[in-house]
Amino acid sequence: MVSELDALSGFEERIQIDFLDRSLLQRSLTHRSYVNENPSIAVHDNERLEFLGDAVLDFIVGAYLFDRDPEMSEGELTMLRAALVRSRTLARFGTQLGIGQCIRLGRGEEESGGRGREPTLCAAFEALVGAIFLDQGLEIVTQWVQKQIAPVLDEIIAASAHKDAKSEFQIWAQAQYNITPRYQVLSSDGPDHDKIFTVAVLIGEQIWGVGRGPSKQTAAQMAAGIAMEQAMESEVMGPQGLLTVSEADG
Repeated sequence: MVSELDALSGFEERIQIDFLDRSLLQRSLTHRSYVNENPSIAVHDNERLEFLGDAVLDFIVGAYLFDRDPEMSEGELTMLRAALVRSRTLARFGTQLGIGQCIRLGRGEEESGGRGREPTLCAAFEALVGAIFLDQGLEIVTQWVQKQIAPVLDEIIAASAHKDAKSEFQIWAQAQYNITPRYQVLSSDGPDHDKIFTVAVLIGEQIWGVGRGPSKQTAAQMAAGIAMEQAMESEVMGPQGLLTVSEADG
């Protein structure tokens, strides 16, 4: 039987990171259910590292996209970032790295299929990024994250997958709320030949995303991309800070 120490060593080899403080790696792979079922063990779950990793990922991915194509618009950058940091993509990274095999889960969570669950894999990947950042510093974690995202970014651009955020958000909204999102132009600024539109996407009366662009369609796609980021967060934490149109106008 493989010991936990050997398993961590094997995982380090797989991700090509040698931790200076292996307890950070262990913590990044510890689900809350494990802590709840083992109260006598002095161990922390990965949720604080997940919070940190989420912020580090946003920064690294945003900077990477910004530097990659100096001519790319803000709307395009936002949609690409949303496609790269959404739950499904991060869970894919986690699967490729074999995170599911190493996560410490409570018995009930494991028996219900927790090792393959998208939110669990996504959270563990974010926690792993947070752990690498604390242990190795910004330069190493940046190189490591870029190595993960580069091939997937090429796939997304080739398939224009990030440009269909409206369809993706509609599928999500109909599955979650049985409501089709609607888009509302909040404002249009500038001369007729160079207008910038601000468009909000709403479910019911709540705004889930706001986008700006040179056309209503571009602004709506940007809003939908932001909405999908909010949607993925809401699956774990519940809707955070959503506004109505009247509140946004105020």
